[in-house]
Amino acid sequence: MPKALREEDLVAYLQLTRTDGIGAVTFQRLLMLYGSPQEALVHLPELAKRGGRKRGLKPASAAQVKKEIAATREVNGTYLVWGTAGYPTMLQSLPDAPPVIEAYGHLHLLEKPAIAMVGARNASAAALKLTQAIAAGVSARDFIIISGLARGIDGVAHTQSLDNGTIAVIANGIDHHYPPENEKLQRQILEQGLILTEHPLGTAPLARQFPRRNRIISGLAMGIVVTEAARKSGSLITARLAAEQGREVMAVPGSPLDVRCQGSNNLIREGASLVESADDVLEVMEPLLHHTLEAQAQIPPLAKPNPPQVTDPDRKHLHTLLNAVPIMIDELIEISGLPIASVHLILIELELAGRLTQEAGGKISLLD
Repeated sequence: MPKALREEDLVAYLQLTRTDGIGAVTFQRLLMLYGSPQEALVHLPELAKRGGRKRGLKPASAAQVKKEIAATREVNGTYLVWGTAGYPTMLQSLPDAPPVIEAYGHLHLLEKPAIAMVGARNASAAALKLTQAIAAGVSARDFIIISGLARGIDGVAHTQSLDNGTIAVIANGIDHHYPPENEKLQRQILEQGLILTEHPLGTAPLARQFPRRNRIISGLAMGIVVTEAARKSGSLITARLAAEQGREVMAVPGSPLDVRCQGSNNLIREGASLVESADDVLEVMEPLLHHTLEAQAQIPPLAKPNPPQVTDPDRKHLHTLLNAVPIMIDELIEISGLPIASVHLILIELELAGRLTQEAGGKISLLD
């Protein structure tokens, strides 16, 4: 069973995730190596130094984090932390699961099976009408609808599922309303549903934050329905992430003459389930329901920490193998011949030193 989240642990977890250079993957590696955020914080400066960082690495201030916690609670927010009780089980096993999520609203909705619905912001009237019908029908069968509170398809999906449960995942702090015209809807979801975000109060909506937000939308859901997605749309990013996460991908077919449908039609061509109604979606999802809930219950606890002893020759060997050409970590481990834990520790050192970058698809490369 995941451990309960104590107040001192919450402060340390937030210090860890608010420290420069610590992303979702590094956060998980640190906890697996050291077992607690407090222990990881102790080792951060030395890890960064061994990775070649020129200036000392200073963890985020406990005082600043406590101020953030107080401000979040002032607006009725709470924290969900990876590896602790209450964290969404659908996200727990993802390699880039968000370390800390701020939650506002009804947390019990995370215990129900969910389907994500995404699509065009400038959706056609026909697509909006069909989304209304699918969202209402699926929601009435006790599935939670998840989306990103964007214009168009997202907004309609949320509106139609408000009464039975909807979850909005946003790419900014809860004190921002984006897009502005959805401010009323955001307040309704706050009262009747649940809003989740990786970002603290005061964080403005920036373009680079939306693709990262999408992995949470797909990760929380058993499957995703895409309606009217152009070839280079954010909805296709979410669909790709869903496929990588092992979720079911469904798409509503559209006219080949409409550029808004080219991406979603191509999903069907590549193997996504074709759906045109709530019954179609339920036919795809209901056979998977028992399997998904069973898999959630089998998520193992964190292993007992056992940091490896890494020698300077090991570091030099791995550094030599890395360059600006991206490589999968599994390939690097195989080529290096080093133990898995040793490779991960060396990669943490490099990332904390600002010398490592995580590429799309899980590849890494050396910045210098």
